[in-house]
Amino acid sequence: MSQTIAPRFRTLMLLLMAVAGMLLAGAAPASAHAALTGSDPQQGAVVDKAPARVSLTFSEQVAMSDDSLRVLDPKGNRVDAGKPANVSGTTYAVRLRSGLPDGTYTVAYQVVSADSHPVGGAYTFSIGAPSKTSAAVGDQTAGGGIVGGLYGIGRYVSYAGFVVLAGGAAFVLACWQRGSGVRAVQRLVVSGWVALTASTLALLLLRGSYTTSGKIGDVFDLTLLGQVLQTKTGAALVSRLLLLAAAALFVAVLFGEYQKRADDEKRDLTFGLAIGGTVVAVGLAASWAMSEHASTGLQPGIAMPVDVVHLLAVAAWLGGLVALLVALYRAPAETPVETAAVRCFSQVAFGSVLALVATGTYQSWRQVGSWSALTDTRYGQLLLVKVGLVALMVGVAWTSRRWTGRLAQTAAAKAPAKARAKVAATAGRNPGPDAKAGAGKPGTGKTETGKADGDKVKPGGKAAKGEAARRAAQLARQQAALDTARQKRLRDADPHRFGLRRSVLMEAGVAVVLLAVTTVLTQTEPGRTETEARTATSSAASSSSSSGVGAVTLDMPFDTGGKNGKGVVRIDIDPARVGGNELHIFSLGPNGRLRDITELKIAFTLAAKDLGPLPVNPDHVTTGHWVASGVQIPMAGDWQVAVTVRTSDIDQVTVTKNTQIG
Repeated sequence: MSQTIAPRFRTLMLLLMAVAGMLLAGAAPASAHAALTGSDPQQGAVVDKAPARVSLTFSEQVAMSDDSLRVLDPKGNRVDAGKPANVSGTTYAVRLRSGLPDGTYTVAYQVVSADSHPVGGAYTFSIGAPSKTSAAVGDQTAGGGIVGGLYGIGRYVSYAGFVVLAGGAAFVLACWQRGSGVRAVQRLVVSGWVALTASTLALLLLRGSYTTSGKIGDVFDLTLLGQVLQTKTGAALVSRLLLLAAAALFVAVLFGEYQKRADDEKRDLTFGLAIGGTVVAVGLAASWAMSEHASTGLQPGIAMPVDVVHLLAVAAWLGGLVALLVALYRAPAETPVETAAVRCFSQVAFGSVLALVATGTYQSWRQVGSWSALTDTRYGQLLLVKVGLVALMVGVAWTSRRWTGRLAQTAAAKAPAKARAKVAATAGRNPGPDAKAGAGKPGTGKTETGKADGDKVKPGGKAAKGEAARRAAQLARQQAALDTARQKRLRDADPHRFGLRRSVLMEAGVAVVLLAVTTVLTQTEPGRTETEARTATSSAASSSSSSGVGAVTLDMPFDTGGKNGKGVVRIDIDPARVGGNELHIFSLGPNGRLRDITELKIAFTLAAKDLGPLPVNPDHVTTGHWVASGVQIPMAGDWQVAVTVRTSDIDQVTVTKNTQIG
C-alpha cells in the first residue's frame, strides 16, 4: 500500500504546485497601492498660460527618484527642470521650463508607495488649446512584465520558505522531539531555510528593476541595488538575511546537538531553542510587516504587531501541517509519529486558527473598509476566496481530528497486548535455574561452550570463526530489515492511520493553493484604497469637465464580454453648443483608473431631424485619453451619442446615450 501512496503523494503535490503557479502567473501586475487623488493642472484641463510647475497628490506618502515625475511636450521632449520634491503632506511637484508653447503636454509618473509597491500612470493637460502629441511614456506597466512575474514568484517562495522553516521547527520542538533525528524532517526544515534565503537574495536583486524600468537587464545594475538598499524595503530584506544567519545556527543545533541527547537531557535545551527560535521567527515575520501593507494606512502601530501574529499563526498551522505530512509518509518504521504528537499538533493548529480569525478580521476591516468593496474590488474578491479556502481547511482538519481520535483508541487497546508480549519475550530470554543447569550435563557430549569433548581446534579456526561472525551479522541485519518492513506494512495497513494520512494530505494541498492566493492578495491594491482612488478620479474628472460653461459629461458603462471587457467611457463635450466643440474621451477600468482599449469610435445622431450619424475620429494622446477638436454640431436638439468600444480582435460593443446640446 505504501508503494502506491508515495507516487500519488508526489503527483498530487506537483499538481497543486502547478495550480499555485498558475494563480501567480495569471495574477495581474502589482496594483498601485497609493492612489493619485489630485493634480495641478488637472487631467484634461486647458489652461490659458503655462504653469510654473506640475504637482501630484497621492493617497499616501510615496518614494520618488530623479526620474519619477516627467513632463513631455507635444513632440515628446522633456520640459521638467530639476528633481521632484515633496511640497506638502502627500503632494509632490516638479518645476517646468519657462516659455512653453501652446499644445497638449503629457505628465508621466512612476513612484513607490509606502507599502513597497510601484505606482505608475500618465495623464495630459493643454496650454492654450489641445493639440496632437507624439509623446510616448512606454508600454511597461509598473510592477509588470517578466521582472514583475519573477518578483511575484520570489514572494511566493519566500512566504513558503518561512512557513516551512518556522512551522516545521515548531512542530519538532513542541510536538515531536524525536523528529529531530528523522532525516526527512531535517531535509524539510533545511529546504525551508534555503528557499527563504535564496528568494530573499533574488528579491533584493530584482527590486531595483521591479520599481523602475522593469527590464531584465537592470537586475544586476549596482546603482539600482545601491538605491534599493537605502529604501525601507531594501533594509527589510537585508535584515531578513541577517536573521536567517541566526536561523541557520538554530537549525544546526536542533538537528545536531539536540537530537543526540537523551530524552531526559533535552529539557533545558528545548527551553533555550524555543526562546531563541521564537525571537528569530518574530523578527522574520516583522521584516514583512514593517515594509508592506501593515506599515501604512490606518493604525499602523496596531496593524504591524497584528500582522506579525498573523504570519506566525500561518506558519505554525501550515508549516506544522507540512512537517506532519512528511513525517506520516517518510518517517522510518522504527521512529513512527506517535498519536500524542498528532494530538499536540491538533491543539496547536486550533490555537493558530483562532489567532488567524481574530487577526484576519481586523486586517479585513482595515484593508477593505466597506461591504461593497468585498464584491466590487479585486482585493475583496480574493479575500473571499481566501476565507473560503480557510473554511475548507478547517473542515478537512476536523476530519483529521476524528482520525486522530480513532488512532488513539486503537493504540490504547493494543497497549495491554504489547505489554503481555513483552513479558513473555523477557521470560523466554531468561530461562530458570533448571534450564541453565542442564547445560553441559554428562551424556550430552558437549561442554558449556557447545563443543564436543573430543573436538580439537584445527588450524584456520580463527578465520572460520570470523566468517561465522560476519555471516551471523549479515543474517541479523537481514532479519532486522525484514522486521522493519513487516512493522511498516502493519503500520500502513492500519485504516485509521491511512485515513489520517489522506486527510492531512488534503489539508496540505489546500494550503499550497491558499498560500498562492495570499501572495497574490499582498500584491493587490487594498479595497479601501481602490474605492478612494475611484472616488477621487471621478471627482477630478467631474471638476475638470465642469470648468467650461455649458459643458456636458457622459459616463457610458460597457462590457464587451471578453477578458478585461468591462469599463466606462467618459466623454466631456465642451461647451456642448451649436458650432465647434471639443471632446475629451477617457477610458476607465473597473477600478476607475485610466487604461487603453484596442479601438474607440464615436458618432452623433439627431433622430428628430433625421441627421447623422456624424462620425468623430478622436486622437489618442496618452494612456486612456483621446481628444477631438473642432467637432461641429449643426443644430440644437436631443443628440444620441454612440460609442463603439473594441477590447480585442473579436470583443466589441456599442453603447449609446442621449444628451441635450445647444
